[in-house]
Amino acid sequence: MQKTNMIVLAVDDDMINLKLLRSMLMKSGRVSEVIEAKNGSDAVGILKARNDIDLILLDIIMPIMNGIEVLKVVRADDNLHQLPIIVLTTDETKKNEALEFGANGFLMKPIRNDDLMKKITSVTL
Repeated sequence: MQKTNMIVLAVDDDMINLKLLRSMLMKSGRVSEVIEAKNGSDAVGILKARNDIDLILLDIIMPIMNGIEVLKVVRADDNLHQLPIIVLTTDETKKNEALEFGANGFLMKPIRNDDLMKKITSVTL
């Protein structure tokens, strides 16, 4: 059965991408809240402050703290290491590195709604 009422943390330094993700997620009927972070440092702060996040959608290339660094922090934290993380990027060369550091899935930008929903289903079952 698919998980519903999920709380998703979307991390991207591009506001347009964040709005697009929010729109796709909220339309899916499976997500009750989308929390936005503009960089990895903000994301880690949110993750430490909240224990109700079900999924992270994580951009790799960001200022301040990139997605790979966020993966390392999350996977090293006993309270967070089981959280599903889908990495979103325009740089396919980052795929192996992201998976190596514990990403559960990988999507190339631009993100298509169908691909996003399939990937979310595959990592949250």
